[in-house]
Amino acid sequence: MNADDYRSFADDWESRATIRTRPRRVVENDEKLIYPLSRQPLVLSETFTRHCPHLRDFALIQSLYKFINDVVIFETEIVDRTARSIAKDNFAIRFPFACRYDAMTVVVDEDYHALVAMDFMQQTMALTGIQPIQLPLEIELSRAIPAALALAPEHLRGAVELICVAIAENTVTNDVAAFARDDTVKQSIKGLMADHLLDEGRHSGFWARMVRIYWHAAPKEDREIIATIMPVFIAQYLTNDIQKSFDFVLIEHLDVAEPIRQALRDESQAMCFPINRHHPLVGNIVRFFKTSSMLDFTCVQRALADYLPAGGVQ
Repeated sequence: MNADDYRSFADDWESRATIRTRPRRVVENDEKLIYPLSRQPLVLSETFTRHCPHLRDFALIQSLYKFINDVVIFETEIVDRTARSIAKDNFAIRFPFACRYDAMTVVVDEDYHALVAMDFMQQTMALTGIQPIQLPLEIELSRAIPAALALAPEHLRGAVELICVAIAENTVTNDVAAFARDDTVKQSIKGLMADHLLDEGRHSGFWARMVRIYWHAAPKEDREIIATIMPVFIAQYLTNDIQKSFDFVLIEHLDVAEPIRQALRDESQAMCFPINRHHPLVGNIVRFFKTSSMLDFTCVQRALADYLPAGGVQ
């Protein structure tokens, strides 16, 4: 795809964007979970289930608060920054007006997602009376993108930023889809995730097309440099250091004896996925590289060899 072939999704946005079509989601006071158990393994650990199962809802509510905090950081500090720069024609890579218009709809959507998430957090605090513990000031991307940019020559930093944001947007789309399908959680949460997914599906396609436009016009030597940076970004993006730190703070706020806290810390420390082709998010990342056509190029296949299926590119 080249820039001249781009077709705006303006009509689709006007008719389907959640900011135009969805009602406010109101959290229910029912018995369903406010956050999936599968997304907070701490509450499924042997020590937790044996010694403090009565604290499950507290831990899940705090995990929801962190999730919302992550969404706000991701949408307003990461995606918004790049999309707004493209929309205002201030980005290092120049795109035609149709791309810039669509980038502005992404800005509107992402800021709206942040607002809806904050509304849901406010509702949850009012319903439960539980205030958030100390929440992280950054997410993994807050570290991973600067780490990737630091390796890029000046003239490629815009391209690397574009690709990193595109990877994240495509990864989060699949993650939100799994959340939206979880029948154990409150309907309002499922609705919130389904709304988010409707917009993110459009966004993931937008970012993949932006990358495809850039990638096919980029010189071979630039593509090769960028390919070598991708494994560094992925390794930083998939770390669980921030989640682990949050879990330790959460454990400190549990009303349990110190020996139980230490046992929970030990179990939490062991809860991590190896950063290789078996990591649960790697499939989403590889799918993006296919969709954007980057994986059609030998330099990318070579750089991502540790993350590709054992049989190579399918």
